[in-house]
Amino acid sequence: MALQISATNPEHPALLLELPWDTALEEWPEEYLVPLPRGISRHVVRYARAGDEVIAVKELAQRPALREYELLRDLDRLGIPAVDPLAVVTGRLDAGGAPLEPALVTRHLGGSMPYRSMFETTMRPATMHRLMDALAVLLVRLHLAGFAWGDCSLSNTLFRRDAGAYAAYLVDAETGELHPRLSPGQREYDLDLARVNISGELLDLEAAGALHPAVDPIGFGQEICARYDGLWQELTRTSVYPAGKHHYMERRIRRLNDLGFDVAEMQIEHSSQGDSVTFVPKVVDAGHHQRQLLRLTGLDTEENQARRLLNDLESWMASQSDYAPGDPLAARPEVLAHRWVRDVFRPTVRAVPFEARGAMDPAEIYHELLEHRWYLSERAQHDIGLDRAVADYVANVLPKARDTLEPTEPE
Repeated sequence: MALQISATNPEHPALLLELPWDTALEEWPEEYLVPLPRGISRHVVRYARAGDEVIAVKELAQRPALREYELLRDLDRLGIPAVDPLAVVTGRLDAGGAPLEPALVTRHLGGSMPYRSMFETTMRPATMHRLMDALAVLLVRLHLAGFAWGDCSLSNTLFRRDAGAYAAYLVDAETGELHPRLSPGQREYDLDLARVNISGELLDLEAAGALHPAVDPIGFGQEICARYDGLWQELTRTSVYPAGKHHYMERRIRRLNDLGFDVAEMQIEHSSQGDSVTFVPKVVDAGHHQRQLLRLTGLDTEENQARRLLNDLESWMASQSDYAPGDPLAARPEVLAHRWVRDVFRPTVRAVPFEARGAMDPAEIYHELLEHRWYLSERAQHDIGLDRAVADYVANVLPKARDTLEPTEPE
């Protein structure tokens, strides 16, 4: 069978053809290789250069290679932190015509490190806690997307520094399965594998003298379970609040944002007696809201602004359930979003005198007003409403900030 390269980008096959596919990967000449630290793998893995890119090449049988390639593409479409799949190379033959294993090609994750390289100098326990946090977040993201990893471990993860913390990326999807939704049993099985794998990997480091004496390998293996359970509970639990306590929902959203998750939509149901509200958030990765706000309202904002405005839009939509009940078109999200811009967003922004706005654009003004309403509602222990918040903001906040604000052109 002739050499075949299935790639995600039409430019990649031409670059990959320059590599010595007729040679077993463990025998590739040094001129093709890039000396980067590699983790432990059941397969032969090498880093190589393809044009201006550094790639990771892994040899494995054809069926798992194609399967992992498609799973990584699925994770990429879902926005899950994982290595980027570039190609699968099949039909490899050596110089004598003997078949060679196919190869999976992924893009090297810049700035990342396998865990063993991070332990070349003894890692402090506080740093290891941050690694467990990052791995717990990754596992939760995978499970929320319906992905059962099947082999969660430090060895199958790459870590990248992220402003004092760490971000974890899946690097091996060979044992994974993608489902519409995971059952509690599937999640628990994944989590138990993670506990056993992590404890075993840390015991290996302990035997090699590369583990801090204060680190308990078994305890850290159990820690991933505790951190995962706490995060999963916060992200998925249903909250019931007294009617009118909308700032309670905002407090929950803030906690989710602090954990690094955004709220894509909210399911809000009023009780039959009307005295309570059931609130279920749906969380997504960052970057979702800017596009959604632009699609619904035409407002082009920064990501954090978009997240805040969408949260307010969702809460407002939930209060419009009895609007035009005989007209199904009136309840469509894009129609409601247009009404929100016309009846809520623009009048609220225009209530702030233009000469007092300074350098703040309309989205930032609205964000500031929502912040002020939340602050006043927390202090009053009830939702004070947007009109009162605007009046108080204009009267008591803007005069103090006016000297530091630069004027802008009208909208």
